[in-house]
Amino acid sequence: MNKWYLCKVSYERQADSIGMKKVTEGYLVDALSFTEAEARVVKEITPFVSVGVLEVVNIRPMRLAELLFDGESDKYYRAKVGLTTIDSNGQERKASMAMLVQANSLRGATEELTAHLDGTLSSYDLVSIGELDILDVFQYIAPPAE
Repeated sequence: MNKWYLCKVSYERQADSIGMKKVTEGYLVDALSFTEAEARVVKEITPFVSVGVLEVVNIRPMRLAELLFDGESDKYYRAKVGLTTIDSNGQERKASMAMLVQANSLRGATEELTAHLDGTLSSYDLVSIGELDILDVFQYIAPPAE
């Protein structure tokens, strides 16, 4: 199971005509600890920072059950889904989980999530969905075995 961290980084970049501008951007990083999340986000973002210092200003864990990528969109949406299941005693159990959906619009994210959840055996409710302010997701990819 992946552990996700929402990392906020701050650095200066060239603005249109006013000179340098300090920006803060969010990234989602797959890591085992806060230390690894910080190291990975610095490694991934440093090549894009041409002037100034890259500073990691915030790291917080984010619980996500699933990620749905389409590979083409540039927006990410966080959805809270309520699942209703039946346990071994025949009792209904409700559980909620958070999912990340990559889509171009809120409607596209809702449609993709609904299409994904229609294949499940349990009934579900889409409790909430909203845009997540991140620019990219850095998922861990294991190096090839030698």
